[in-house]
Amino acid sequence: MPTILAICGYKNMVYGYKIWYDGCMKYVESEKVELKERVKEELVKEIVAFLNTEGGTIFIGVRDDGNVIGVENIDKQLLMIADMITQQIEPNPQELVKPELLFDEGKTIISINVQKGFHPIYCQKKYGYSSNGCSIRIGSSSRAMTEDQIVARYAKKFAVLNDVMVRLPARYGAISFDILSMLLRNRGYHIHPESFEQNYQLKNENGEFNMLAELLSDRNNIPLIVVKFKGKDKSSISERSDYGHCSVISAYQQISNRLKSENICMTDTTVRPRKDTYLYDFDAVNEVLVNALIHNDWNITEPLVCFFEDRLEIISHGGLPGNETKEKFFKGISNPRNAALMRVFHDLDIAEHNGHGIPTVLKAYGESVFDIQEDYVNVVIPFNKDVLDNHGTGSGTLNGTLNGTLNGTLSDKEQMVVNELLNNASATYEEMTHKTGISRRTLTRIMTTLQEKGVLERVGSKRDGRWVVLK
Repeated sequence: MPTILAICGYKNMVYGYKIWYDGCMKYVESEKVELKERVKEELVKEIVAFLNTEGGTIFIGVRDDGNVIGVENIDKQLLMIADMITQQIEPNPQELVKPELLFDEGKTIISINVQKGFHPIYCQKKYGYSSNGCSIRIGSSSRAMTEDQIVARYAKKFAVLNDVMVRLPARYGAISFDILSMLLRNRGYHIHPESFEQNYQLKNENGEFNMLAELLSDRNNIPLIVVKFKGKDKSSISERSDYGHCSVISAYQQISNRLKSENICMTDTTVRPRKDTYLYDFDAVNEVLVNALIHNDWNITEPLVCFFEDRLEIISHGGLPGNETKEKFFKGISNPRNAALMRVFHDLDIAEHNGHGIPTVLKAYGESVFDIQEDYVNVVIPFNKDVLDNHGTGSGTLNGTLNGTLNGTLSDKEQMVVNELLNNASATYEEMTHKTGISRRTLTRIMTTLQEKGVLERVGSKRDGRWVVLK
């Protein structure tokens, strides 16, 4: 039985694709490896198959039996490969296909590393989107796609191309993605600088940064407002906080932390185990927030989070996306308006692309909390009446939520620090000192005390991390 060797470091990478077989080391074809003696026309089909599946590596200069024969006329063969990549495949996969020279057994071979394509489907230009033009990798060979597979994938491609956020240019000039890159790396993704913008659809067809790029940029001009009203209508505002003007991922994290902090808990210690009752179901509310960000029509305006005396409302604009119906919506059939934004939230493990969110809300509150209109969706989350009664009613109830939750455990200065971090989870010590008027030395001591009390937690490094308010 052949023994597969583990992949080693970069310099020895080539040996990770060989096995001990018949008394010697040989290459072997697999789902991720294709062997070719030389560059031929059929190579285009193999590249397309890897793009349409999970990526892989093609070795040129290796026979089907795994023996190395090397490559002659290297410059000519590299030129032929470059032509295939740039001229014979649609969409252009230039940033996803990288040829390089390797040396094995004293001979030169060409390794073509193919990443999984971002687009739902790739084809050979001369055949178009047909069974002859579209291939996928199955086992150790490339097979033609069926007509049904082509139709399904092409429909997804059409949806991405019609994503308004991908097509429209950004309105803000200083675009950068340090926060997004850091978060993706923390999730285990390897960021390729040369293909990052293409893979995440951050530029439109004209090569300009698009609205999606602006929304994900470290800095932008897009507000994201959380507002508190006195009483049960919008006649009087008691507080307005803007969590925007930064990456929508950072804004989401800050608003989510704010929603968690506002969630009053009533504890009954007369029963065992003790019973905790919250102002609202946080998991359901968080799903509503995620859906509002992903499905919002950002070309109209931004989502809005509103606190009232007796309820929480989260409003997104544009109504239901595409051909979505209320029936499909309530069944949890996922049809994101902003497919490219959905992919980012999915890769960061914030959202699932399986329609799980709406059923979570329905289980907690039912269909009645959804006000679905042609131009907006407003989700109205009622507060738990027992929790409200226990904490007192009136226009000041929600204004004092955090103080009520932590009553008796924080000093005035500690409370001041917590309130500032709720508004800016990424605040530096210098910013906190400026905002609160507390000296750096005292602030350092307060932050340590808050962590010991379980009120604060630091997520990420000292330089690039953020503060999370736990209570």
